[in-house]
Amino acid sequence: MNHRFVSIPELTDVPRVAVVVDVMRAFTVAAWAFSRGAERIVLASSEGEALALKESRPGWLALKDGAPAAGFDTVNSPGLVRSLGLTGRTVVQKTTAGTVGALAVASAPLVLCASFVVAGATARFLKTEGSGPVTFVVTGDAGRASEDLACAEYIGRHLDGGDVEVAPYLHRARTSRAAADLSDGVRRGYQGVHPDDVDLCLEVDTFSFAMVARQEDSLTVLRPAAVPDGSADAG
Repeated sequence: MNHRFVSIPELTDVPRVAVVVDVMRAFTVAAWAFSRGAERIVLASSEGEALALKESRPGWLALKDGAPAAGFDTVNSPGLVRSLGLTGRTVVQKTTAGTVGALAVASAPLVLCASFVVAGATARFLKTEGSGPVTFVVTGDAGRASEDLACAEYIGRHLDGGDVEVAPYLHRARTSRAAADLSDGVRRGYQGVHPDDVDLCLEVDTFSFAMVARQEDSLTVLRPAAVPDGSADAG
């Protein structure tokens, strides 16, 4: 299929189907939050909006990029989020790239958010929907993030059929600028970074759900969508 791979600034129209990719770390974190029981993730356009949403809705939690900050319950780190108990909770997420990309295509008929940990499920969901060509939004580094492009291309190859060897795509992600920056942050003792973050972001098909973003009461809300593993598809 003739899939498109674009940066956020290159979005000049509303795609019919969009897959927003942020490997390091927004949509790896989102997947881990769902695995820890979160009911939904509300994508915020600013840290101020994230805090306002949390403050106006008892029980909601707020999450941001970077170091811990007043009012926020945790940070955008899969290594930290995986230890939280989030059963039934709503998490408000604001990040530098991933949430920005998702909000940029929020009006599209179908929006999925993805990373390597949900890559296979994302492809299977799209096949089930019979969606046709996909616009992949590469969010990191103004659309040049090699880890996001690698993941997007990997999902695209899955959609086009046939076996796909994941190792070359993971190599591109592991040797990316984002991976190097995270590793450097760990060495320097930065807050908001966990030693396992890079490895967790490079796990493939850890979870069997896709993540679908829809408009709910003027908010952009991300929810997990269970996807069959496809093992019974043959015949």
